[in-house]
Amino acid sequence: MSAAATPTPDIARRMRRTALACAALALGMVGVAFASVPLYNLFCRITGYDGTPAVGTAGASRVVDRTITVRFDANVAPGLPWRFTPETASIEARLGETKTVFYKVRNDGPTATTGIATFNVQPGQAGGFFVKLQCFCFTEQTLQPGEAVDFPVAFYIEPGLAENDSVKDLPSLTLSYTYFPAKNGQPVATSSTAAAKPNR
Repeated sequence: MSAAATPTPDIARRMRRTALACAALALGMVGVAFASVPLYNLFCRITGYDGTPAVGTAGASRVVDRTITVRFDANVAPGLPWRFTPETASIEARLGETKTVFYKVRNDGPTATTGIATFNVQPGQAGGFFVKLQCFCFTEQTLQPGEAVDFPVAFYIEPGLAENDSVKDLPSLTLSYTYFPAKNGQPVATSSTAAAKPNR
């Protein structure tokens, strides 16, 4: 009975190999889970998927005589006592024309607090045509009580929008920012984050 319970060297070797393969698979899955967020973010930034604006280093190569209304939205997630507003509700921009607008943020709380802004463009299919040249997003900002700062956003709308069947007749789009409490360069989600409201 005891001899039957003891695995032969060949079976023991197979069991070790199987255990190592399972451990390697588990480690690989953990690695993929950690890599998926930055890879997804990179995919969104390159393609404009899900309303993620593209990032540019220079202005457009051409400007076309087609205008679009760009609306600006500002929100603050629960847990951050900040007032956050765009300098203007909307502007008219020609496709390819570089524009700069400002957002104002003020800490209305009694202590220094740190926030970080995320953004998107709606409708989502227009995200890839919105090209950011300068932005305050994804950078931690610490404000003292009562401190107010103006942050610029420089951008243009890619002229190719006028030639894309899904968005060529689009009359307007919205650039929306949300400030979240931040820790170590990352937004801190709260159970009520989904209840973020415009702060005007």
